[in-house]
Amino acid sequence: MEMFLMVSCMSMLALAVTAIAFGAATRPEKSSSADQLELRPAAKAVAPGRFFVDQVLPSQPQTYVPTEVLLAQIDHHVRLEQAAAQSFLEAPSHTQLHTKTTTPFVN
Repeated sequence: MEMFLMVSCMSMLALAVTAIAFGAATRPEKSSSADQLELRPAAKAVAPGRFFVDQVLPSQPQTYVPTEVLLAQIDHHVRLEQAAAQSFLEAPSHTQLHTKTTTPFVN
């Protein structure tokens, strides 16, 4: 009985701490917007920053690859992988399992 009471009291304490932490995390800040406007420097007209770069670098012109070409490459890759799997199923061996296919999509 004492064990049950101790576990229930500890659970209630953990629930209270979690509720207080959640309430503190979701509470809006109570700072006036006038103070924030005075402290901010003048905003420049800058393009939005990227994930790891602050400025936008000039990019090279992107080449367009037709969808049919990509589908043909993927189909060729799938056929090579299926052929490799079929040859392994016909004669399973350790060396056959670890041979690489000739597809360009393999890392």
